[in-house]
Amino acid sequence: MNLSAIFGEALRALRQNRLRTGLTMLGMIIGVAAVVLMLSIGQGARTKINETIAAMGSNLLLVVPGAMSSGGFSFGSGSVRTLTINDANAIAELTSIRATAPVTSGTVQLNYAAKNWSTLITGTTPEYFEVGNWTMESGTAFTESEVRSAARVVVLGSITAKNLFGDEEPVGKTIRITNRPFLVVGVLMAKGQSLTGRDQDDNVFVPISTSERQITGNQFPGSIRYMLAQGASADEMDIAEIEITQLLRQRHRIPNGKDNDFTVRNLTAIADVATDAAKVMSIVLGAIASVSLLVGGIGIMNIMLVSVTERTREIGIRMAIGANQRAILTQFLLEAMMICIMGGLIGLLIGIGGAWLVSQVADMLIVITLGMIGLAFLFSSAVGIFFGFYPAQKAASLKPVDALRYE
Repeated sequence: MNLSAIFGEALRALRQNRLRTGLTMLGMIIGVAAVVLMLSIGQGARTKINETIAAMGSNLLLVVPGAMSSGGFSFGSGSVRTLTINDANAIAELTSIRATAPVTSGTVQLNYAAKNWSTLITGTTPEYFEVGNWTMESGTAFTESEVRSAARVVVLGSITAKNLFGDEEPVGKTIRITNRPFLVVGVLMAKGQSLTGRDQDDNVFVPISTSERQITGNQFPGSIRYMLAQGASADEMDIAEIEITQLLRQRHRIPNGKDNDFTVRNLTAIADVATDAAKVMSIVLGAIASVSLLVGGIGIMNIMLVSVTERTREIGIRMAIGANQRAILTQFLLEAMMICIMGGLIGLLIGIGGAWLVSQVADMLIVITLGMIGLAFLFSSAVGIFFGFYPAQKAASLKPVDALRYE
């Protein structure tokens, strides 16, 4: 028999037992749908983290003030102001550092016309936008001269601009911060959430000198809440961390054996950990979903074994009129593969639909790639071959005389 005739026989056998074929296919449908859904969720999480990391900026080091202890209790990092703008300027002179950005922050009420909005205010320098990989949607960032003169200028995050101005162009307009007029000089492109879950777009930025003197005030003039430092290259991050630590210990006159009054954190390393965690999550989700495929494959093998038993006389007749073992093997193998492929296609559609539904209901980023679709389809075909081979081999190894005598 040629291949087309064997294919026709396999298709006829499946049609004759539609209910059993459908139930057998169900395990593969669920398995493939689960694999596509889980992989798309995992890939979406990885993509979201990668986008967040890219938005953070590259080769970043975060320097925060040290902890304060009182009465045997530690109040954690940042509880005492030990860093200054001069520290940031000194760190910027290191050969392993490209730029630094000192930061102060607080919460303020903004007013424009009849609208008002409470948000986070960040006092910093122009380098902050370069170090943090910010892009201007309109206007420009404030300048060094505006920092020196403590100018009343402000750059708005996209969400803040939307809530204050709606569809109106903010640049060139005047808003009020703590009842003082500030000129809007720029609006930032949206970035989304940070790795900590904070919305980076609900923010306003002013010169650090303006923040200290006119808005948030500062009990310790010149001190900062934290600073961002950008390494000259990815290869020098460890060197930069060591040099910053040595420089700050020297500037703060910390003797040997005493703890630092600051903490240096490598944000690139933290981002790598988050990426690895998302990768592990994708693998775990895929592995869990693959169990469904395994169960579906076992179900196919069981049903095919039952089918071989029920069609023993048919196999004997076919062998008696000239069908060889290869033809019998090919037919039963094709039946198993057809169940898996059809089940895989249906499962693929259900998986894509389920992923879309999850993205709409849970507001999650779901990513479905051609590679993912190809992997699910290839895996379903491989399951059909693997679990269908033993029943097909059993059918092909029957002796014609014994098969014809089977009742």
